[in-house]
Amino acid sequence: MQGFLLQATIYLGAAVIAVPLAARLGLGSVLGYLAAGIIIGPATGLVGSETEDLQHFAEFGVVMMLFLIGLELEPRALWNMRQRLIGLGGVQVVLTTGLIFAAGSLLGLDPRVALATGLIFALSSTAIVLQTLSEKGLMQTQGGRSVFSVLLTQDIAVIPMLALLPLLAVSGHGGGTAHEAPANPDAPGAREVEAARTLIENLPGWAVTLVTLGAVAVVVLAGIYLTRPVFRYIHHARLRELYTALGLLMVVSIAVLMELVGLSPALGTFLAGVVLANSEFRHELESDLEPFKGLLLGLFFITVGAGIDFGVLLRNPLQIVVLTLGVIVIKGGVLYLLARLARMHTRDRWLFTLALAQAGEFGFVLSSFSLQQGVLAQGDTEMIRLVIALSMLVTPLLFILYEQLVKRAEKAPDPDPDEIDHQAPIIIAGIGRFGQVVSRLVQGAGLDTVVLDHDMEMVDTMRRFGFSGFFGDPTRPDILHAAGLETAKVLVVALDDRNAALKLVRHARAQRPDLHIVARAYDREHVYQLFQAGANDIVRELFDSSLRAGRYVLENMGLSKFEASEVEMAYYHSDRAVVRELAQLWKPGVPVSQNPEYVARARELNKDLETTILERLHPQGDPEEAGAAESEVVGYRSKDRG
Repeated sequence: MQGFLLQATIYLGAAVIAVPLAARLGLGSVLGYLAAGIIIGPATGLVGSETEDLQHFAEFGVVMMLFLIGLELEPRALWNMRQRLIGLGGVQVVLTTGLIFAAGSLLGLDPRVALATGLIFALSSTAIVLQTLSEKGLMQTQGGRSVFSVLLTQDIAVIPMLALLPLLAVSGHGGGTAHEAPANPDAPGAREVEAARTLIENLPGWAVTLVTLGAVAVVVLAGIYLTRPVFRYIHHARLRELYTALGLLMVVSIAVLMELVGLSPALGTFLAGVVLANSEFRHELESDLEPFKGLLLGLFFITVGAGIDFGVLLRNPLQIVVLTLGVIVIKGGVLYLLARLARMHTRDRWLFTLALAQAGEFGFVLSSFSLQQGVLAQGDTEMIRLVIALSMLVTPLLFILYEQLVKRAEKAPDPDPDEIDHQAPIIIAGIGRFGQVVSRLVQGAGLDTVVLDHDMEMVDTMRRFGFSGFFGDPTRPDILHAAGLETAKVLVVALDDRNAALKLVRHARAQRPDLHIVARAYDREHVYQLFQAGANDIVRELFDSSLRAGRYVLENMGLSKFEASEVEMAYYHSDRAVVRELAQLWKPGVPVSQNPEYVARARELNKDLETTILERLHPQGDPEEAGAAESEVVGYRSKDRG
C-alpha cells in the first residue's frame, strides 16, 4: 500500500508541476504530461517496473475519451458531415497509410508490418490539436473546422483498424498472443474474467461471431431501452454522486463485455456514446465523466513518457530523427494536397497541414495492440512509439511555424490593385457578409455602385455570381480617388477591421466634409469612435437583427404584432437617442465602466427607456392601467437596471 501511495504521489506531483508550466509556455497540457513522464521515468528513474502495469489502467482514459466523443456525435450529424468526413478525413487516412506502407516496403519491411505501421502513423493527436486550436481561437476558422473533421474521421477509423490488425499477425514475432494474461492475475475477478474469455475463444468460429454480434446488440439495445428507466431510478435518490457512479459503471461494464468477446473496449464505448447522443441524459454523462477522462488521459500520457526507451534513441539517433521527419513530411504532403483540392485559403491551408502532421495518442494504443496480437515485434514497437512521442513533442514547433507563415503572408506585398475604370455616386468599401447585403439591396433598387475590397478571393467569388467589384485596399487614398471619392454622394464603410474602418472614415471626412458616410460598427464603443471620426449613420452589425429577435419573443409572449412592433420602434428610437447623448460623455481610452458620468447617465436613460416603451404601448392609459401594462410586459422588461 505504501508503494502504491508513493507512486501516486510521484505521478500526481509531476503532473501538478509540469503541466501548468507547459501551459504557461504555450506547449499545451498533453506535452506537459509527456514531459512529466520523461522526467520521472527515463530522466530520473523515480518510477520503474510499475509503469507498464499502470499503463493498462491509464489506457482506460482513452476508452473513456472515445465514449465522450461518441456522445458528441448524433447519427444524423455524422450523416450530414459525410462528405467532409470521407472527402478529407477518409482520403487522408487512406493516402497516408498507402504512402507509409509503400515507404516501409521499400525499406525492406514485411508488407503486413508496413501496413500496420502505416495505419498507426495515419492518425494524428486529437488531444493536442483540439486543445491547441481552442487555446489559439482557431476552432471556428475554415481550417479549424476541417482539422476537426479529419480528427473525427481518424477517431472513427480506429475501430476498423482494431478489427483489421489481428488479421495481419506475423508468425514468429515476439509479441503476445491474442490476449495477454492479466497484469495482476491475483486481482479480484481476474481469474473469472480470464476463464470466460478462454471459454469464448474455444467456441466454434460461427459461435464466436454470434457472441460478438450479440455483445454489440446488447450495447445498442441497452443504450436505447435500458438507460432511461435506470436514470429515472437513480434520480429518485437525489444524490449527484450516483450519476457519476452510473456513468462509470456503464463505461466499465461495456469495456469488460467487449474484452470478453475479443473486441476493443474502445469499439463498445464509442458505439454506446453514439447511441446515447440523442438521450436527454447526454449532458449529465458528459459533465460527470469529463474529469475522470482528463485525469486518466493525463495519467496515460505520463506513463507513455515514462515508458519511452531513450536507449533506442541513443543507439540510433539519426534513424529515429529521419523516421520522425519522414512521417511528418509524408503526412504534411498529403494534407497540403487535400487542402489545395478543397480550395482552402492560404492560412487555413497551412493550419490544416501543420496541425495534423504529427502522429497521435491512438498510435500508442494501436502499437500496443499490434504487439499483443503478434503483428509487431518488441523492437519495432519501441521504435514506433518513440517516433510517435517525438512527433507529438514537435507539434508546438509546427504551430509556431504556422504562425510565422501567416505573419509572412500578411507582410508580403499585396498583388497590384485593379485598375478602377468606373465611378459611381455610391462607394461600398468591404464586401463581407455586411457589405454584400448592402450592395445587393442598393443595386437591386437600380442604383450604381463601386464596390472595393482588399480580399482577392472574395472579389473573385463575387464576380463568379455576376456582381462587379474591384480589388484594392479601400483605405488607400489613390484607390478612393480612382473610385470617385471627389464626386460620390454616399460612402458605405463595411470593413471587418475596426481600425481600418476608423482610418477610412477619418480620411473620407477630411477630404469631403459634405460626403454622407454610412459605417458599420462592431459594438457601442466602436459607434462612439466612428461618431468622433465623422460618420453620419452608424449601424451596429447585430443591432437590427437583435431587435427582430426581440420582437418575435414579444409576439410569442402574448403581444399582438402591432404592439410588438410599437415596442421595437420605441426601443429603436430611444436607443439611438441614448447613444447620441452618451457619445458626448464617452472618453477615448477610458473603459465605460470606469467613467462615473457615463455610468450615472446610462442608468438614468435605462429607466427612461422603460417608461417610453410603456407610454408607446398605452398612450391613453391611466396610472392603474400603466401598472397593469407594466405587469403584462414584465417578460420583456430588463431586470438589470444598471
